[in-house]
Amino acid sequence: MGTMIDLPDHDLTAYRAEPSGPPRGAVVVIQEIWGLADHIKDVADRVAAHGYLAVAPDLLGHVGLTPEVGAEIFALMHSADEGERLAAQPRMRAATTPARQPGFAAWAVPALSGVVDAVVDEPGIDGRVAVMGFCFGGTYAFALAAGDPRVGGAVPFYGHFPEHADPATITCPVLAFYGEDDRGITDGVPDLEARMASAGVDFTARVYHGVGHAFFNDTAPSRYNADVAADAWERTLAFLDAHLGR
Repeated sequence: MGTMIDLPDHDLTAYRAEPSGPPRGAVVVIQEIWGLADHIKDVADRVAAHGYLAVAPDLLGHVGLTPEVGAEIFALMHSADEGERLAAQPRMRAATTPARQPGFAAWAVPALSGVVDAVVDEPGIDGRVAVMGFCFGGTYAFALAAGDPRVGGAVPFYGHFPEHADPATITCPVLAFYGEDDRGITDGVPDLEARMASAGVDFTARVYHGVGHAFFNDTAPSRYNADVAADAWERTLAFLDAHLGR
């Protein structure tokens, strides 16, 4: 459904999926740590099928973690062979280290705002832009919501709240999804709920029992949970319709 486009102002490419009719708004879809994988393109296609313009920027391609590199590491990290999984860990760390440096975030958040720049005034969008993201992308969905007041809704899936972000700068509703067994992230949800409430943010955290990280990713069978993913998707579309759709 979609095509790759260039966003030269930020040295960025993106996957753009168009709805079949007039757009109900636009959604920025932010990838997992594996790069702009087919799974994320499929999510963008699903967003477009529901009537929204979807744009998925290739943030990690900026630091060399291309979709091809990400797919290869993903396959190794999810191999049935424990030896392959262990051998892939140093490569995984090397590939993702550049994206964990402070300078990357200093580039990435303005680049994401550049994606908003590219779509916010398009015909039919009328300023209605939301963001969703997964894992790494969930963190950056929070970051974009905190850094750009034009964002009208944010849907982070199993993402950390950025260390240097301030909930008080978020002006949109946020619907966040977590897996209970993803304790490194989920254990921090009560504190985040308190911070969001103190800042006056309309924040809803949905924690699903019996699942862990990446429960929405249907290309990772060991983590994917079809029932939970379907429920989260239904809630996501209802959220977008409530805050963007018309």
